[in-house]
Amino acid sequence: MRVITLTTDFGDEDGYVGTMKGVILSIAPDVRLVDLSHHIPPQDIRRAAFVVAEAAPYFPPGTIHVAVVDPGVGSGRRALIVETERALFVGPDNGLFSFILEDHPEARCYAIEESAYRLPQVSYTFHGRDIFAPAAAHLARGVPPAAFGPPVTDPVRLPSPRLELEEERIVGEILHADRFGNLVTSIGRLQWQGAALVLQPAFGPLARRFPVLFRAGEARVEVGDRVLSGILHTFAEAQPGELIAYPGSSGFLEIGLVNGCAAAALEARRGDPVVVRVRLLALE
Repeated sequence: MRVITLTTDFGDEDGYVGTMKGVILSIAPDVRLVDLSHHIPPQDIRRAAFVVAEAAPYFPPGTIHVAVVDPGVGSGRRALIVETERALFVGPDNGLFSFILEDHPEARCYAIEESAYRLPQVSYTFHGRDIFAPAAAHLARGVPPAAFGPPVTDPVRLPSPRLELEEERIVGEILHADRFGNLVTSIGRLQWQGAALVLQPAFGPLARRFPVLFRAGEARVEVGDRVLSGILHTFAEAQPGELIAYPGSSGFLEIGLVNGCAAAALEARRGDPVVVRVRLLALE
């Protein structure tokens, strides 16, 4: 039984998501459907790219991930299948799979052009129903990605988030705020090693290049005009109303406000710089 996940900015007030599910089940009735999120902010391609890339490793091999955040629907933008060693990704070629492609340089991409794997009538405004849902269902039934159309060697990629390493500081940016108001930054991925943190850069030219080590308690995290002392494990290590820095569940540095909303308290926005002042150490 193949798993198909769905990620959209459609919300749940209308019938758009349910209609996509109906199309998939009409073609591949035995699949298992999983909703990742349908509350991506409207047209927020980068947020959807992050959600899909962070969730994908936790699904079984062979999972098909459909993502539809598509402000260019009806234009000349391509419809795309991305094939990695573990999974398939279906959606618009608008940068939505940028983080997947960064994590998987071996990935192969194909355009969705073969009319046999679309609905007979394709609207200008609902390619989630007419192109992406049928493509996912046919993939689940065993149609190989190469059957959908020609290879794509130049998929659209979003600019990599800022991540810079200097002798005594790491510079990143705010990617987004989650529903609790915690600020997710581009500084990651982080793993604990005793009282220290190992940073394996995830973005840009530093990605997968080399890890670095620093002592979490010595770090000073600068967000706007606020300076936070140390990086903690969890909210339970601080008092209500206190701003803290900590590695989130996805491994990226986050800024939170205990029992509150850090985004509102800091009036922070996507792209705002975040600086971690540390002394980088050799790996032990």
